[in-house]
Amino acid sequence: MTPIPADTTRDFVEAWGAMGALWGINRSVARVHALLMATEGPLSLEEIAERLQISKGNASMSLRELRTFGVVRQVEAPGDRRDFYVTEPDVWTMFFRILKERKRREFDPALEAVHRLVDQPGARGEVLGRLRQMADLLTTVEGVVNRFLKDPASSRAALAFVAGLPFDPTRKKKR
Repeated sequence: MTPIPADTTRDFVEAWGAMGALWGINRSVARVHALLMATEGPLSLEEIAERLQISKGNASMSLRELRTFGVVRQVEAPGDRRDFYVTEPDVWTMFFRILKERKRREFDPALEAVHRLVDQPGARGEVLGRLRQMADLLTTVEGVVNRFLKDPASSRAALAFVAGLPFDPTRKKKR
């Protein structure tokens, strides 16, 4: 198998890093993830830092974040004492893990805060009306996301349907 050309990998890493930053993901975290996605086989901390031209500390913190999301795991290489890292091979699994973690970290606290605000005395009239609408909207979104996360296979099919794309759950993953 021919490896992906270095300039193509570099372009992907930079594009993924820029997109991640726009979505509120640390740029280095997104770049490390992109490098692992575009690399065949595991990479060591040192290789990641060198290829991305970042410090080992930055690479280590990025890997820790990606492991928390459940999209990167640590592996061992026989005869080598260093730690190596690989990405989750299934991008749909990766997507659902990231969505679940971001919901827990970002969405759930916002929903809780708006509900607390609606329940507090003091908001009246138009302000209370807007806050109640926001609480209703976020509660509805929470229900959709929870159902989406509950059954990833059905959710993939629903996304394909909404996008007007064919979905074949029996299709083998490309390796």
